[in-house]
Amino acid sequence: MKLSARISAPAAALVLVGLTATACAPQTSDTGAKGDEKTGTLRVWLFQEVGNKPKEQVVDAAVADFEKTHKGAKAEIEYIPVDTRAQRIKAAFNDPRSAPDLIEYGNTDTAGYVKDGGLADVSEEFAAWDEAKDTDPTAKQSVTVGGKVYGAPLFVGVRALYYRTDIFKDLGIEPPKSQAELISTAKKIHKKKPELYGLAVGGAYTYGAMPFIWANGGELATESGGTYKAAINSDRARKGIEAYTSLFGDSNCPAAKCAAMGGNATVTAFASGKAAMAIGGDFSHAAVEAGSVKGKYAVVPLPGASEGSIAPAFAGGNNIGVLKSSSHRTLAVDLMKSLTGKQTQEKLFDAMGFLPTYTDVRARVAQKEPFVEPFVKTLGAGAEFVPASPGWGQIDSSLILPTMFQEIVSGRKDVAQASDDAAKKMDAAFADAG
Repeated sequence: MKLSARISAPAAALVLVGLTATACAPQTSDTGAKGDEKTGTLRVWLFQEVGNKPKEQVVDAAVADFEKTHKGAKAEIEYIPVDTRAQRIKAAFNDPRSAPDLIEYGNTDTAGYVKDGGLADVSEEFAAWDEAKDTDPTAKQSVTVGGKVYGAPLFVGVRALYYRTDIFKDLGIEPPKSQAELISTAKKIHKKKPELYGLAVGGAYTYGAMPFIWANGGELATESGGTYKAAINSDRARKGIEAYTSLFGDSNCPAAKCAAMGGNATVTAFASGKAAMAIGGDFSHAAVEAGSVKGKYAVVPLPGASEGSIAPAFAGGNNIGVLKSSSHRTLAVDLMKSLTGKQTQEKLFDAMGFLPTYTDVRARVAQKEPFVEPFVKTLGAGAEFVPASPGWGQIDSSLILPTMFQEIVSGRKDVAQASDDAAKKMDAAFADAG
């Protein structure tokens, strides 16, 4: 079957960016908890954001509510740097005695953390949780491995197409309605205004490239009987790779400048007025608003292969999970619910712009903030996820896909050779993961 079957969400539903670094800890001999204490202090590791104070205020309120209803229990929150989280979590899995009770983690890390024996199976509690019934299916998929649930989604996000309204008006053009039109529009803009990238693209922008592959019917990998096999070199995937890499060069985004760019760099190019279009997330909104293009841009869904269609977007985001080693399992699950519940997620949207994982809460925030609408439409058209294999962490951290794109845009390899080589590396990573 297809690895990441497209999951349609209600049109009013919205399903960031998933943090993708992975902590690949070896299997520990004993990560099981000893008992289930109903009082005491729970330790929680959350990610430290840029401008973390608003997040802290929302979390403090959720913790206060938890402590009011759980006499004798307290929560100790520690905000850990994102760039060193892999080492911290690996150490926690290997030394359960010093591990926290709950962690925030990127949703692409779920399968790897489950394999490492670090996360507790909370399927029963999640199924009995009334609020969970409104969780978007794609968000729930991100905490599910082998049919079991290993945490609760905290927020989600997708990417869409940012474009300069003033440039489009000046040139008398409309937002593109198909992938082919997107490419031709980008090249037309660069020809008319050579000081601008028509569409800012990056050779290291994996999650900006994936929609081109999916829109052409390609997949990253396929799964059968629990075994994963790379599909990045299939004919359909190659068609998407060709479409994306055609945007590199003197006609749009010169390879010498754009081959090494990642997602942040492409959004920065747009926000600073150096690009007429960029593929950015709902989570990019604040950065664009703070740039020189404020008041001169709009957002539409990234067009798909056929006219009027929407390209499938990667559904990223973060989750919160209970560690298997926690000696406060019941309390930890309750705190997980408080930190990821509807009230907290709506407050996190107001404070940080993090998109809720609940369809009804998303509908409310979409009414409050018009910028959310194109992302709602994108998720309503169907989102995709990365392979639910612990091997994905190795694939991602070893930059297999960025290397493939960069080999193509530099002219070192053609699409067929580069995708074949990438597929071999992916298969090796899947095999190593078991």
